[in-house]
Amino acid sequence: MRLLAKFSLLILLLQLSTLIAGKQQFAYLGDFKLENGQVIKECKIGYRTFGKLNAKRDNVVLFPSWFGGASEHLGKFIGPQGLIDSSAFYIIAVDALGNGISSSPSNSRLQPGEKFPTFSIADMVNSQYLLLTRHLQINHLYAIIGGSMGGMQTFEWMVRYPDFMEKAIPYVGTPQLSSYDYLFWQQLLNILTIGWRYGVPADTIRGQLSSLTTLNIRTPGWVVENWTMPQVKAQFKKFYEGEPQIFTNQNFAAQTRAMLLHDVSKAYGGSLQKAARRVKASALIIVVQTDHMVNPIKAIQFVDLIHAQKVVLNDSCGHLGIGCNLKKVAQIIKKFLENQHE
Repeated sequence: MRLLAKFSLLILLLQLSTLIAGKQQFAYLGDFKLENGQVIKECKIGYRTFGKLNAKRDNVVLFPSWFGGASEHLGKFIGPQGLIDSSAFYIIAVDALGNGISSSPSNSRLQPGEKFPTFSIADMVNSQYLLLTRHLQINHLYAIIGGSMGGMQTFEWMVRYPDFMEKAIPYVGTPQLSSYDYLFWQQLLNILTIGWRYGVPADTIRGQLSSLTTLNIRTPGWVVENWTMPQVKAQFKKFYEGEPQIFTNQNFAAQTRAMLLHDVSKAYGGSLQKAARRVKASALIIVVQTDHMVNPIKAIQFVDLIHAQKVVLNDSCGHLGIGCNLKKVAQIIKKFLENQHE
């Protein structure tokens, strides 16, 4: 009977563990000081965990969210069919500041809307460092992986906390904005600020943002090959369906400002070479040659500076090329992570 009771308890614990994995959790950081001297009051960081932490605590992988994304969305890329398998690694998917889950203009009790401080990609990374070290008692990562704005965070991690991880996998990200990136993202921010200035309805502003990002997220060739004229017209209707409740226009602006401030070389006189000298992690940098959202040129330059492994995709999916080549990319990532990992 005792053996049966112990077995039943073990099954219950396993079931509870399964329920907790992937569920939304929060770390409360108190008043979080930003690099510009401002403070996010009552700062909270959302996260989800997948897989199991091993006895040596050396299988931890951090997965920060992309622009407008959430840890819930990252879960779709975790598992046997995703970019990284949770059967081998303990994965912490984290909600970046400003995504509407972690502290954001839309959910701040004390600093709502325009009162919310301006934060940077570096501040996102610093908040994640506190999440790991203070809240989860994790002082070292096996790897960090992130795409798009998550890739920007990964580059920032590599330079800012060079001893904190063994491996880094930024994909469709950049260590600093190119002139093209600045042109694109600044125009999005201009649409927001001009819209607010002249009282344009929130759903109209969001429609303009959605149509422009949709235009850039893939290549013209992909759109022509995959969308008929009726489908494009239907897309326009969807663009103007309204402002999302979580990733609101204010949140959109906040994360856009963060990307416009992004530059891992800022503390090193604008020199990518000097910033690159700080990197100690073994890196796999993945870019898409046809990316119109985050130009690959700066990431490719960084490859040479840190002697990283490079994968260049040339796909009509553009910025979404990783998803269009998921199996191929997943195999490359698996091989990279398994090397020297037991």
